[in-house]
Amino acid sequence: MDSVDLEVLTQAAAWRAQGRSVLLVTVVRTWGSSPRPAGAMLALRSDGRVCGSVSGGCIEDDLIARVQSQGITGQRPDVLSYGISSEEARRFGLPCGGTLQLVCEPLHEGSSVEALLQAARERRLVARRLELATGQAELRPAERSAGLEFDGEVLTTVHGPRFRLLVIGAGQLSRFLCQIALGLDFEVVVCDPREEYRDGWTLEGVRLSHDMPDDLVTELRPDPRTAVVALTHDPKLDDLALMEALRSAAFYVGALGSRRNNAVRRERLAAHFGLTAEELARLHGPVGIHIGSKTPPEIAVSIAAQLVAAKNGVLAG
Repeated sequence: MDSVDLEVLTQAAAWRAQGRSVLLVTVVRTWGSSPRPAGAMLALRSDGRVCGSVSGGCIEDDLIARVQSQGITGQRPDVLSYGISSEEARRFGLPCGGTLQLVCEPLHEGSSVEALLQAARERRLVARRLELATGQAELRPAERSAGLEFDGEVLTTVHGPRFRLLVIGAGQLSRFLCQIALGLDFEVVVCDPREEYRDGWTLEGVRLSHDMPDDLVTELRPDPRTAVVALTHDPKLDDLALMEALRSAAFYVGALGSRRNNAVRRERLAAHFGLTAEELARLHGPVGIHIGSKTPPEIAVSIAAQLVAAKNGVLAG
């Protein structure tokens, strides 16, 4: 779940716990250029206070005015569209004639928001299925590849850790990288069979494994939402895991080390494990983008930046 969405849902639940009426607004469709993507959320309290956003501000102003004049009543969601005409696009500040369609949902006991937040705390990936005819919502386990769906009658949104990061090596750099990855809403697994490194290494929200890295990569079966980063500097631990990762569907595979060390690593992977030139070309090594990083926190930032760029389909050197 995106951290912004989590903040919106947490605030909505807190307002409801105070006895306030709350409207949850979700972007369900966009046409043309739009300020916020499908799935973006806004919580709107009955007195006009807001958390989150669905546009640059003009649509929020209109929604606030609606709530202040009409209140938040009933349980059935409404569907609103903004920017269909050029006049509306100008009025609401939508770029290039962009159009947004929103589902505006009065929250109540049947909205399952509290259960959704509990699933988020447990880092479970769930789908929330909202029936517009009744306003009732239910949660179901979701596949990692699932996304928002809306057919005019049912809105399904997916919440939880959508992307996964496997870090090989439980060192200081790993800790900083994992902290950033958790903030980016990755599911994070750290693998290190070396007891002297694992001992005392803990980070809330991170699963720590003592399996051999290549065995764990095989077990996890990396998919297009999985990244693997090797940080041990030990070929006995890194190489087999990298071989499995580079042959998988992982969207990102990286390895720590100098250019020379990574050149030698590529030679080993080709000579001893038979990796093809195409597979080796997928390896980000040295891992991270060049920002002049020297310290473990700076190196973690450079790795995280390249990881996000790869996730978003942007080439980063």
